[in-house]
Amino acid sequence: MKNLSTSLLAFLIVLLFCFSCSTKQTQTAPEISSYFDNTDPGLQSGGIKMIPIKTPKGTFNVWTKRIGNNPTKKILLLNGGPGCTHEYFECFESFLPKEGIEFIYYDQLTCGNSDNPKDTSLFDLDRYVDEVEQIRVALNLDKTNFYLLGHSWGGILGMQYALKYQDRMKGLIISDMMASCPLYGKYADDVLAKQMDPAVLDSINNLEKKGDTGNPRYMQLLTKHFYSHHICRIYPYPEPVQRSFNKMNMDLYVAMQGPSEFGISGKLTNWDVSKELKTLKIPTLVIGATYDSMDPKYMEWMSQQIPGAKFLLCSNGSHMCMWDDQETYFKGLIGFMKGSQ
Repeated sequence: MKNLSTSLLAFLIVLLFCFSCSTKQTQTAPEISSYFDNTDPGLQSGGIKMIPIKTPKGTFNVWTKRIGNNPTKKILLLNGGPGCTHEYFECFESFLPKEGIEFIYYDQLTCGNSDNPKDTSLFDLDRYVDEVEQIRVALNLDKTNFYLLGHSWGGILGMQYALKYQDRMKGLIISDMMASCPLYGKYADDVLAKQMDPAVLDSINNLEKKGDTGNPRYMQLLTKHFYSHHICRIYPYPEPVQRSFNKMNMDLYVAMQGPSEFGISGKLTNWDVSKELKTLKIPTLVIGATYDSMDPKYMEWMSQQIPGAKFLLCSNGSHMCMWDDQETYFKGLIGFMKGSQ
């Protein structure tokens, strides 16, 4: 009788376990199974949507493309440069869809597949913040689902946007960007420059002083001695990275950043929101990398200023650590997304 009771109890435990597993599968399956459902009526465009953006110089069309469908987790990707295009984010396709996370490519105005009115007065941080807000409204993103991931210049744009509109967001990811351009410039001068061969550094500085940054030798020196160490440690660059770089809007880049990634000398030179970080109240992840062109210790400090924020260090990565330290980058990003319900 005792053996019979024990057997019955074991059977019930197994049955309960199987039922529990079945219930969990039933609860999670719809999110994954509906990931590629069409949510827009009418003609299907592969997720591409051209959004009219109002500016002081008229209305222009901006290109976006949605990958997947998740009502609670939607990431709008802000690329770097300024002047790059969405292409270098294409590695996200290898990681986020299988986790059921929706993401949205976006070519900023004057870049890539978006309109380029060739008007330098549009090269303005506040105007780009307003552009992101118009994109948010057009894509029906809100505080229940809207995450903003800004990389490099996109991190500047993301921080500036969140400081103004965090009540319309669910979370923020600041990827490989410091909250202070003056300190970014100082890190390049005081730390990274000293790691270079002095003769190479002299050649770079002389070309900059002469205003001869269009000289092919300038970029050759930077690519070999700086970019391959601190921008992307995979060389030749992965094809999507090179494709994005080939499409760079150099007018926008030089106006805002300066002639190269080696420090900063454009319109963003004095941008600094270090003291405002404490006002961010939404879930935030700050991502930095050991070999980054940005100071990883400062980026860790940033995470400590934002209430409840987390810091992710890509120990094998550089500025484009979504490529040269993918395992760390995407494990951390996905963990953050799943942990901030």
